[in-house]
Amino acid sequence: MKHIFLNLKRFDIPKEYGGVNSIAPMGEWGSYIVKNTQEALKNYEGDDVEFAMYFPEAHLIPAVSALCENSPVAVGCQSVYRDDTAVGGNFGAFTTNRTGNAAKAIGCTTTIIGHCEERRDKAGILAEAGVTDTAAVNRLLNQEIKAAVKAGLRVLYCIGESDQEQDRWQEVLKEQLETGLDGVDKSMVTIAYEPIWAIGPGKTPPDKDYITMIGTYVKEVTGNMDVVYGGGLKVDNAEMLASIPVMDGGLIALTRFQGEIGFYPEEYLEIIRTYMGK
Repeated sequence: MKHIFLNLKRFDIPKEYGGVNSIAPMGEWGSYIVKNTQEALKNYEGDDVEFAMYFPEAHLIPAVSALCENSPVAVGCQSVYRDDTAVGGNFGAFTTNRTGNAAKAIGCTTTIIGHCEERRDKAGILAEAGVTDTAAVNRLLNQEIKAAVKAGLRVLYCIGESDQEQDRWQEVLKEQLETGLDGVDKSMVTIAYEPIWAIGPGKTPPDKDYITMIGTYVKEVTGNMDVVYGGGLKVDNAEMLASIPVMDGGLIALTRFQGEIGFYPEEYLEIIRTYMGK
């Protein structure tokens, strides 16, 4: 099975506030993206491919509401809290935290956990508290994955090494995989590899050989779980990524990196056409 994921980060913020959104007003942004992609994505119904979109929290309800009958789009949230409501237990004392049950009740079917930006945030909080245990972030993410799966959500679990960790990438990725997936129903999880060391302006992305090496290693460690490239699937690398047998798809973020930088539905569809070859 192939997986095309879309992480919309905070691309909803208008340009006058420092964001990149110029495609729709805030109140219509989530529904606009779903409405302007789902019909075209029906062209791939016979191709055994998953299309999941991860929206900022304010847009989940409009995005779900815009889904048509038999829509190929799966709407997801950007991570969940590590605890949740339970019948006869905690009934909602989670101020500021979005739980898996809350996401499921809204209509989400999937979530992204462990993105490098989430990892960096958690590591920063732990550092402020004086925690130096580098495995602590992975343990917290493991709790989030378990909570998401318990709520019935599929999970895209992100892993990756920084430039300081690249010389020991096997050790770093193995720890992220083994701790993050400990006790987890792996059938509910897809892995996304983020080359953190290569993300950002002026940095050189990994080549086909490096991505093949990582994909092969992840499958060896996890028992052949599906793994996608999380360093940015775009038109420029779509054909190359599609030609790597051990990789099962990719994660899209921005679609335009120059000029009117931002996310544009028609460019998202172009990336998919290039990757799928039609």
